[in-house]
Amino acid sequence: MTPQPTPDPQPSSDPQPAPVQQPPSDPQPASPPPPPRPDRTAEAIETVFRMESPRIIAGVARVVRDVGIAEELAQDALVAALEQWPRDGVPDNPGAWLMSTARHRAVDLVRRRENYARKLAEIGRDLSETAAPQEPADPDDIDDDLLRLVFTACHPVLSTEARTALTLRLLGGLTTTEIARAFLVPEPTVAQRIVRAKRALATKNVAFEVPHGPDREARLGSVLDVIYLIFNEGYAATAGDDWLRPSLCEDALRLARVLSGLMPKEPEVHGLTALLELQASRTAARTGPSGEPVLLKEQNRSRWNRMLIARGITALGRAEATSSGAPGPYLLQAAIAACHAHAYTYEETDWSRIATLYGLLAVRSPSPVVELNRAVAVSMSEGPAAALALVDALTGDPALRDYHLLPSVRGDLLARLGRTAEARSEFERAASLTRNERERDLLLRRAAEPS
Repeated sequence: MTPQPTPDPQPSSDPQPAPVQQPPSDPQPASPPPPPRPDRTAEAIETVFRMESPRIIAGVARVVRDVGIAEELAQDALVAALEQWPRDGVPDNPGAWLMSTARHRAVDLVRRRENYARKLAEIGRDLSETAAPQEPADPDDIDDDLLRLVFTACHPVLSTEARTALTLRLLGGLTTTEIARAFLVPEPTVAQRIVRAKRALATKNVAFEVPHGPDREARLGSVLDVIYLIFNEGYAATAGDDWLRPSLCEDALRLARVLSGLMPKEPEVHGLTALLELQASRTAARTGPSGEPVLLKEQNRSRWNRMLIARGITALGRAEATSSGAPGPYLLQAAIAACHAHAYTYEETDWSRIATLYGLLAVRSPSPVVELNRAVAVSMSEGPAAALALVDALTGDPALRDYHLLPSVRGDLLARLGRTAEARSEFERAASLTRNERERDLLLRRAAEPS
């Protein structure tokens, strides 16, 4: 099932140009620049590796057919760079240097395997092809190592938690410590998930490939879901002291953009990218000076990022242009987010259209969370009484039994109807269910509001 967005809880100075340096009256011959300091070189290596590691791992995995071994060989290339670059200088194309080093180590590894002759011939032919690969004969085939890595990291043999951790590790370039901190779980837990995920892929002999036809469509949903789960955890943190984790949103958005470039004919890929661009555009306005949540109605929309909104609208256009038949769930959610982006004030929001889009989403991807979101839109277009009937119909759903936003939305509707005592009880219950400290404080403040 496609994960659904949680409803908003409603329902530096500009850099100055560097001074122009005047040439000396008696110019001296230019001396060669000093070699970079070791600490600066190490910092440059780490930056390059974080940027290039997904492609290095993907390229090597195509050779060794094992993402765990591919990551180890990529790390070996990093160690070689740390040893050689401070001494010899950073190469002109550091990414290519790392890739070449890792791939040559992969060749050495293959040479030591039992099927020496056959494997060596295959790898030798592969490495000798310096020109860009020919377009595949099958128009449905996609020849891209990075895309293969995306689908491998999100293979259905892995649990959702394992897919998320492995995706952030291999494609996001995050360390085990960073992943553990982002999801508020012990570092050994994340390490075990990653190790077991690699072992499962190797044990199940998962092919390092992009699936075709119906298999691709089924697997693509898992890929998109994992990226969106990462974004959602950054956009509205499940637990902890922070309401937002912007770095997770940035990682997910970067992955979506990469996938959109690799699969330009997939409307749901563009739909997800559009959704994340539009949601991310509100980030700066969603928290106050002390990090407290700011309700959608109270957000300063001048702080919404217009560049991200423009990118989101463009991606939505691509999704609509490539879509045939009924729109997919991510395209529909992106269209909903676009309604908010087009409204310069809260009062200008086209809540009727949003309610209609949620109705379509409920048909396309049925979920009690979608129905709860639809109820919020109905409350704004038809009034709180009409929405309360929809919310009350959800109170017996087991999937929402411990979902804090159900009593939160119900409390908001009751407050708008003047039933303040009932509203206070709902806000208090919502506060007891959430694990995020910032959200708990907000809900308790709403419970304490005078009637």
